[in-house]
Amino acid sequence: MLHAMSSDLSDLTGRLRASRIGVVLALLTIFSGFAMGGVMGAFEEELKSGLAARANAAASSVYGGDAAKSKSVLDKSWAYYKRAHLHGGGIGAAALGLILLLALLERPSASARRSIALALGLGGLGYSSFWVLAARAAPSLGSMDAAKESLRWLAVPSAGLLLTGLVVVAALALRELFTTGPS
Repeated sequence: MLHAMSSDLSDLTGRLRASRIGVVLALLTIFSGFAMGGVMGAFEEELKSGLAARANAAASSVYGGDAAKSKSVLDKSWAYYKRAHLHGGGIGAAALGLILLLALLERPSASARRSIALALGLGGLGYSSFWVLAARAAPSLGSMDAAKESLRWLAVPSAGLLLTGLVVVAALALRELFTTGPS
């Protein structure tokens, strides 16, 4: 029995090793989310001053001197920093959990595991990074919509990778759990 458990663990380790790049990216996403929270807590005033400096540089050309509009964008930018922090921790953890579930499944090939894990890891890191970049871009561009649109190239593929990875892992898990075969 001990040999069987050792063999099962070795198989699991091999399946997880096929997903190692995705694992590293998911862990990096979690780390970046946690680090963002720490930086925000330790350097809140400095971060807010940096955002304000970007808005001030564009005060006449982008905001037409409208201080209320500038303040609104700055408030949203700070909220986007918080969103980046939360997305990093949450999406990174979800991606890591999905990759671990994938490693527990027997059927997918090593190349399928590698591709799915990579999609989840890249998607998580890209999507959480999108929120940081949007927060930084908005004060210079004058609106959150303009910032999000300027970073659409990052947000859409990242979200697509995450959703595709989720759907594929769910389908594989359901197939393995609900089809007949060795148990």
